[in-house]
Amino acid sequence: MHAASPESLKGRTGAARIALIPPEVLQALNSGRLETVNLNEFLALDLPTLACHVAAQVGLDPQAERLADTLAMLGAFKPVKRHTHIARALYDLTAAHPQRDAVAHALASHPSDVARCWAAQWVGFSGLNLPQKLASVRRFAADPHFGVREMAWMAVRDDLATQLDDALVLLQPWVIDADANLRRFASELTRPRGVWCAQIDALKTEPWRALPLLEPLRADPSRYVQNSVANWLNDASKSQPAWVGELCGRWAAASPVAPTQYIVRRAMRTVLKGIF
Repeated sequence: MHAASPESLKGRTGAARIALIPPEVLQALNSGRLETVNLNEFLALDLPTLACHVAAQVGLDPQAERLADTLAMLGAFKPVKRHTHIARALYDLTAAHPQRDAVAHALASHPSDVARCWAAQWVGFSGLNLPQKLASVRRFAADPHFGVREMAWMAVRDDLATQLDDALVLLQPWVIDADANLRRFASELTRPRGVWCAQIDALKTEPWRALPLLEPLRADPSRYVQNSVANWLNDASKSQPAWVGELCGRWAAASPVAPTQYIVRRAMRTVLKGIF
């Protein structure tokens, strides 16, 4: 029996349970020939198998001791951390590689969304300065796959927290970019609390410092961006509810359009829950 082609499997609806994922889909995912389409597929991956296939496909040795040691201990880590360790092992394998840039490009443009997530994490390992990291992570922030876009902001979150003022200036062009994914990246990256990441105490205490990023997004036409901005303000409302209330009132009065009203309504959900 021939393996199903990746093209024939695209456009599928992801299985509602891991046990319902068709074998041909799982095989294509684990061989690095196909992107995941939902969380169940992501969780069903055989990471050692996928990592070895990807390593070979980008020009690295899948039998290298550094990678083998990492794959042998994956079970000791939580799922998200397993990906970080694999990404780091692959990154370390490039240290003495004669075509390091070619390997990086192959990983960043790989058919597997998970491989591209690993490439996005390389930005965090790189030792580049903040402007360089933002330039490098841009392709992942604009990636068609939602998982890669999430990994993009996570890869530079620590740098943001330690260089907040510089980051807020550097991100200002992002919030007026034509690509909604890039606008959303700037908002999601700077969320005071965020998801699966360290909190940014400075923005919990003084969320108004991010107004140069938030103001251009107050009537953004993209629901993807609207949800991020609303979640940003909801984060801030947990420590500065009066400020969020004042800002939302001002936005609602100055911008009486549907996108702004949606953002304001979602942004105030924690505040209103406390009142009622």
